[in-house]
Amino acid sequence: MNLRDLKYILAVAETRHFGRAAERCFVSQPTLSGQIKKLEEELDVVIFERTNRSVEITPVGEAILGHARLALEQAQAIEQVARAHQDPLAGPLRIGAIPTLSPYLIPQILVPLKRNYPNLKLILSEEITDLLLGRLVRHEIDAALLATPVEDTDLDTMPLFDEPFWLAHPRNDPLYEKDEITAKDLEEVDLLLLADGHCLTHQVMEVCRLAERPTKGEMADLRAASLETLLQLVGAGFGCTLVPALAIRGAWMTDSGIIARPLSNLPDAFRRISLVYRRSFPRRAALQAFAEVIRQHLPNTVRRLS
Repeated sequence: MNLRDLKYILAVAETRHFGRAAERCFVSQPTLSGQIKKLEEELDVVIFERTNRSVEITPVGEAILGHARLALEQAQAIEQVARAHQDPLAGPLRIGAIPTLSPYLIPQILVPLKRNYPNLKLILSEEITDLLLGRLVRHEIDAALLATPVEDTDLDTMPLFDEPFWLAHPRNDPLYEKDEITAKDLEEVDLLLLADGHCLTHQVMEVCRLAERPTKGEMADLRAASLETLLQLVGAGFGCTLVPALAIRGAWMTDSGIIARPLSNLPDAFRRISLVYRRSFPRRAALQAFAEVIRQHLPNTVRRLS
């Protein structure tokens, strides 16, 4: 039994025709039929029931085909590991990112990433922190762009940049008349927050010195799923929110009724963005290259970390 034989039986199973399977495998039909017959004799089972009109898979054949698919997938995985060792900057790189970062950062780096590393294929997924960490541990993604520290000893962290928070408030808010925003001002605003589960919610509460979500006001029970929803509410005059610096470059800054203000007097009003990955991940060079592209194409509203 060898991988070639497994490819033959999978081709027959998928086409249900020995002639078309032989064409797919670039061999003659007698060659393919003979190899499958040999495999059946070696295993002492019948994988396919052949008639002049059809090819049917036997029950034991179905079981064997399941294992054959897994064997070929693992063989492909071995090839990918070998290629990655030869050129770690080639092939797929599966990156997860939190939704309050991804739409503002990723569009800025796609073009330079493709230009610098044309053989690297970025596969992006966007989810909240807990889900990304779970996928990272299960090897479903290779690394994640997160804004919170991790405690798992099997994971490592590559700090990228510190992203300050800005205050977004309606144009007609009394804060419009203030030259600078203070910590006391933040304690008194009607603060709009994302739903629980978003790390941004807890970070904003820490900056505003809140031990729990606001319980007063008409928007106290709000559980918005996206930063864009919060900003639309701010523009409609329902309250204020803190916005990560990269997001202030968004379309909402134009004719939205929102004023964005830096928090210059609050040096701890920021979040640290890092690339988190498994210590066992073999393509460290690919992650370093990805991280360097991010650092090189950040706006001056954030603080790069080496």
